[in-house]
Amino acid sequence: MLAEGGAPEALARPAAATLGEGAAEVLREDPWQLLSVPGVRPEQADGFARALLGAGCGPDDERRTAALVGWLLERAALRGHTAMDADEVRTALAGFAVTEPAEAVQHAVAEGVVLVFQDEEAEEGAPEPEGAEETGEPSGDAPQADQEPVQVLLGLDRYALAEESLADGLARLVNSCEKGADWTDAAAAAPSPSAGELIRAAATAGLVAHSGGETARAEPAALIAAAHGLGLRVLGTTHSADGQRRLAAAVGDPRSAVTLSALLSGEDGPGRDADGAFALDVLVVLDAPQLDVETAAMLVESLADGTRLILSGDPGVLGSAGAGRVFADVIAARSCPHVVSRTPDPGPIGELVSGIGIGELTQVEAPGREVVIVPVRDPGEAVHRTVQLVADSVPRAIGVPSPDTQVITVGHGGPAGTTALNAALKQRLNPGPGRFGGFDPGDRVVHVPAPGRAVPGSVVSADAEGLHLDCAGTPVVVPQERVETSVRHSWALSAHQAAGMRWPAVVVVLPGDAAQQLSRPWVYTAFSRGERHLSVVHGVDQALPRAVAEVPAQERTTRLRPLLEALPTPDAS
Repeated sequence: MLAEGGAPEALARPAAATLGEGAAEVLREDPWQLLSVPGVRPEQADGFARALLGAGCGPDDERRTAALVGWLLERAALRGHTAMDADEVRTALAGFAVTEPAEAVQHAVAEGVVLVFQDEEAEEGAPEPEGAEETGEPSGDAPQADQEPVQVLLGLDRYALAEESLADGLARLVNSCEKGADWTDAAAAAPSPSAGELIRAAATAGLVAHSGGETARAEPAALIAAAHGLGLRVLGTTHSADGQRRLAAAVGDPRSAVTLSALLSGEDGPGRDADGAFALDVLVVLDAPQLDVETAAMLVESLADGTRLILSGDPGVLGSAGAGRVFADVIAARSCPHVVSRTPDPGPIGELVSGIGIGELTQVEAPGREVVIVPVRDPGEAVHRTVQLVADSVPRAIGVPSPDTQVITVGHGGPAGTTALNAALKQRLNPGPGRFGGFDPGDRVVHVPAPGRAVPGSVVSADAEGLHLDCAGTPVVVPQERVETSVRHSWALSAHQAAGMRWPAVVVVLPGDAAQQLSRPWVYTAFSRGERHLSVVHGVDQALPRAVAEVPAQERTTRLRPLLEALPTPDAS
């Protein structure tokens, strides 16, 4: 079927996975369904459709326009949005030669490709725009001069349902929690004022947000220890195995922390009760900015009435790889107590990162060479100096061996991206022919079992079963057919991959071609991954301070905040 339409055979497996066993019949009836296969672009789907349909193929074919609307929403989700403004969708459709974008949106809504929502911030009590439910457009008279136009959002059902389920679940936890718990003695015994404030907040609320830097992670650790001392069933979760290790060490109990993915999959954690809920009284979620809306909805659905949920994280880091901005929306909605840590990150790296968080890139005193700037003129020199730092300079001058030093760069491609850096670092640190699909025993790798999850490890061996990895002491076997798409060398990572993890030393590589990709959250995340030492291979000149000062986090269009704001508070009920 694919060959008939001129599409590559390599699409057969992903097309079958996306469209099911009847993929061939689906594509024959609607060739533009090929656009739902990851990686396929509109021009490729158009070519496929022309090959199958011939002269009957046109830019305004309703099958094409519906597929384009879905594709636009899926692309937006990759950038973190759970919805798009209807006007933006119509503008984008016009760019794909759709002559009647409004009618195309109307058809997509009628066919159930997308759902339509009116902005919750519209004046309370205002009548629904007639026809908006069907067309995705406000109708009726134009707004008065003193009125804001009503925003209409389009969203895919999976994200709409996740946001609504999450909002309802959070409201359930807020309203079902015992408000009169007395944790006074535990709060008084807390190791810091901010930890005491967090313990007191958790005693009186079913949902609490806690924000702070790396040092502030000691505060949720203190809460976990306090809750355990009160005889409560309590658990902490983290985004990464490294975060799990650090949290368990801070609490002093290896059973106190698991990764969130392991908890949800049932690989680790307390198990579930007869109703399918986790057997917990208190759940503390660290690295909360990495929570996407679907994962958060799944988590909250698994919490029983009366469970206390604490979301803790650093608002300055990059957001989740998946759609949504759960942590930021919960804080912005003011739907629960928000404890802001007053514990600063120490040392020159902490001082530097704290300044970045407020948009200032300042020079810091680093008498122990905690922060080193290495200027470079071009990407080739950036790669050379990076290898030199990891293999020689940092181990010799700082005392951190190469396996404990992590390189972070802006992207995977380009002359100084992760691919180029990993090739150069492998040649220096673990040369070999790459006889296992490009990998050799001892290679430092990252396994990506699911989007947004990066699990560091090293190659052990390979056989007919697949590629054998050691991931922090846990053996992992990656099937041969998944190695190419889910395993990469990891001497160098992107900042998104590094989120939630820390290393004794970090080398951040900023070649000249990275200037357009920098933002304050990216710089904040990358620079804050180092515990003892940070080297910056710097080739972007003034683009770095400009990004810190002028390029804040990219806004994400979501519906969670207004959904939370519309829910009744415990006092109101």
